[in-house]
Amino acid sequence: MILLTGASGFLGKTLTAFFKNEELITLGRSSGNIRVDLSMAIPQLPASDLIIHAAGKAHLVPKTAQEKEAFYAANVTGTQNLLLGLERAPNLPSAFVFISSVAVYGLESGTLITEAAPLLATDAYGQSKIAAEKLISAWCAKHQIICTILRLPLVAAPNPPGNLGAMVKAIKRGYYFEIAESNSKKSVVLAKDVAQIIPLVSTIGGIYNLTDGYHPSFKELSTLIAQQLNKAKPPLVPLALVKAIARVGDIFGIRAIINTKKLNKITSSLTFDDALAKTKLEWNPTPVLDEFKSVP
Repeated sequence: MILLTGASGFLGKTLTAFFKNEELITLGRSSGNIRVDLSMAIPQLPASDLIIHAAGKAHLVPKTAQEKEAFYAANVTGTQNLLLGLERAPNLPSAFVFISSVAVYGLESGTLITEAAPLLATDAYGQSKIAAEKLISAWCAKHQIICTILRLPLVAAPNPPGNLGAMVKAIKRGYYFEIAESNSKKSVVLAKDVAQIIPLVSTIGGIYNLTDGYHPSFKELSTLIAQQLNKAKPPLVPLALVKAIARVGDIFGIRAIINTKKLNKITSSLTFDDALAKTKLEWNPTPVLDEFKSVP
């Protein structure tokens, strides 16, 4: 029996489809076999062999203390309540897979960052993922359960959320542009590849970065998406002009479409090393540019 939380979420839908022929129980706030808000209640759970914990809050930059608290409630309290529910189930699982994020490293630039890097996140999302990782690791150790933590970068599948989704939306509406002098690379991974590695990694355990191994540039991604949407290739804008616009955006702070902080993030490469997964799991990911479809 597999218990999947967050089944109705972006990655959760891919996981649900992948495990459709297995004995799968899904848990969600408004849909699934078990409907419960983990941030508010301890669930009543059946006996399960494998837990895949994909539920949580992401893809939002909190602007208020209340929004920051929402990350803690969903990602930390929700995890605590799930673990309590598992302790009350007829039996404990043999394996637990947690869908985490490279946000735990707290970095906005860097090349081939490994799992040994310190967890330096200061934002609400990254900190909540760190706290959840610690809870799960300690709980699994206490109960001698195989523990797997998958730290994911941008996840690619049709209709993506977050930064990738924002790119698709902007290209579709015709207001996306590329910075001429920038060739920054970002780590990305296909949702289907994450799903396919879970049956194996759940029997081994460990902490792994998962990427496509290629780390495409924004230019490569935007060109691909434009082709799929039958849109013109995004125009190139000089960096000097974008810097001037960003300085104006600094006046409006976090609410600005572009400011200096956002510009620095866009123009800096941020990639993660998946060598550990390749060595221990024979991880052989698909290059995102080969198979990513921005729309179904």
